[in-house]
Amino acid sequence: MLLQVIHGTRYDYAPPVKTAQHMAHLQPAHTATQRLLSHQLEITPAPAQQSETTDVYGNKRTFFSLRSAHDALQVVARSLVETSAPAPVHSLVAWETVRERLRYHREASYDPAAEFVFASPHVPRHADFLAYAQPSFPPGRDLQEAARGLMQRIHADFEFERSATDVGTPALEALQMRKGVCQDFAHIMLGCLRSLGLPGRYVSGYLLTQPPPGQPRLAGSDASHAWVSIHVPEPEGPGRWVDLDPTNGRAPAADYVTLATGRDYSDVSPLRGVIHGGARHKLHVAVTVVEVASPTISATLSNKGIP
Repeated sequence: MLLQVIHGTRYDYAPPVKTAQHMAHLQPAHTATQRLLSHQLEITPAPAQQSETTDVYGNKRTFFSLRSAHDALQVVARSLVETSAPAPVHSLVAWETVRERLRYHREASYDPAAEFVFASPHVPRHADFLAYAQPSFPPGRDLQEAARGLMQRIHADFEFERSATDVGTPALEALQMRKGVCQDFAHIMLGCLRSLGLPGRYVSGYLLTQPPPGQPRLAGSDASHAWVSIHVPEPEGPGRWVDLDPTNGRAPAADYVTLATGRDYSDVSPLRGVIHGGARHKLHVAVTVVEVASPTISATLSNKGIP
């Protein structure tokens, strides 16, 4: 599937911002199921400094700074991505076996997946997560089967409601409310996995905005999206990461675009920064993902105030 992604962000400030520094994770990843064909980042006003680096998790990121007063900032990322559905992982392994493989002990060999077992800024390990997860993880159950069961339970038990949470809402609070958005559901599932001693990664990305005829429109498809990856060991090699989307209760396929992976949202937020001034601001975000040659892209963004 050939997909065009346009992610537009606009800040309007009052009073104007004097200086600012920002970090953007807006370049789609290159993976076994995804090939980035082109990427452009348009920043207005033009930054005084701009550079690209790779973070510790392999994500491409862009730093830019603005050194003169400005009452608005607009960042538009345009990407063309070729995607395909991931091949199934047929490895069968009990979830306790995975936990024990990654448990620290003397002279244990290093496995990079172990980095994703520990708590992170937005995802604590907690007894409440463990209690919610345990019905899906009876003794001896296959890891993938158990994780899919947990995903389906979150999808069934939680209500997708944009006004229920914000970016700062703790995952434990969202667990108690049984409401939230894709970021909350991803953090909750990660909290459950890690509280069991299992590794889980946070994945940021996008969904196809208009699904193929006859298929339902997915929750979160008009904004950046988030889901999780579980690590499945294989008999040989380092194992595979398998994606699961608790918001929509399904495994991501070719209609998903992966942007970045990390421990939680704080590692891969699309745009963050530090500003001097601009005590008040208004934020407008518009995301559109369509198959190439669709005439709706420009109209959709223009209607949301992003040229």
